[in-house]
Amino acid sequence: MQHKGAVNFAQFSPDGLRLVTASRDGTAQLWDTVTGHEIGERMKHEKEVYQAQFSPGGRRVVTASKDNTARLWDATTGKPIGEPMKHDSSVYSAQFSPDGRRVVTASYDNTARLWDAVTGSPIGEAMKHEGWVNSAQFSPDGGRVVTASNDNTARLWDAVTGRPIGEPMKHGGPVNSAQFSPNSKQVVTASKDRTARLWDAATGKPIGGPMQHEKEVYSAQFSPDGQRVATASRDRTARVWDAATGKPIGEPMQHENEVYSAQFSPDGRRVVTASKDRTARIWMR
Repeated sequence: MQHKGAVNFAQFSPDGLRLVTASRDGTAQLWDTVTGHEIGERMKHEKEVYQAQFSPGGRRVVTASKDNTARLWDATTGKPIGEPMKHDSSVYSAQFSPDGRRVVTASYDNTARLWDAVTGSPIGEAMKHEGWVNSAQFSPDGGRVVTASNDNTARLWDAVTGRPIGEPMKHGGPVNSAQFSPNSKQVVTASKDRTARLWDAATGKPIGGPMQHEKEVYSAQFSPDGQRVATASRDRTARVWDAATGKPIGEPMQHENEVYSAQFSPDGRRVVTASKDRTARIWMR
């Protein structure tokens, strides 16, 4: 599955039959996971595409781009839906709410924002950090949002009002990503301080020790059952960890260059990685 530039992100569709990739070549692309063939048109932005995510039903894709916009697309044809969702700077991540009715975006304008997934209109107030916001994710119940920022913190927010909840979750460096566990009780963060960390989603307190890489950790994601975490690192590896103990499981998944993301398949048996070496790879785990 080849792009003309580095692949920043890759994700399985909810049914596991398709992949969507986001690339530095300014496009996102849909792929058949069995044949590896392209599906539909290239989804084009004016600049680099940082991330692409399927809606919960798998019918739409939302992309986040360096061109200061997030966009909605048809996940069968690759054609655009509605108007762009605009920030004042690059949009680094975009994700659907669990019911598919809202989108949350994270931007280098130091804010995360909520949007109506049908009209593209903004909802509520901007969620503000003191540095770039690298990622924003809904809780599985849709009631909260967790953001990750270059101000060395991750934060919890009310997904209706945009108001902050609890205390910041602090790292020793910029926080690249933050995600809820499937049961909404934990958060996992990935940081430039070379660690991923687990946190209590009610109190914001750390759980266990750090999951350590040799270089910056770009992303950390829970498995569908919440029992494992997959991390992707600048050290050219992705790793799987026990979410209860923080200990590594199996050998590292090695690429020839930095690994930007690692995600489990819906059944938790596979991991897809996206790398600066211009490849996305599927691993059995």
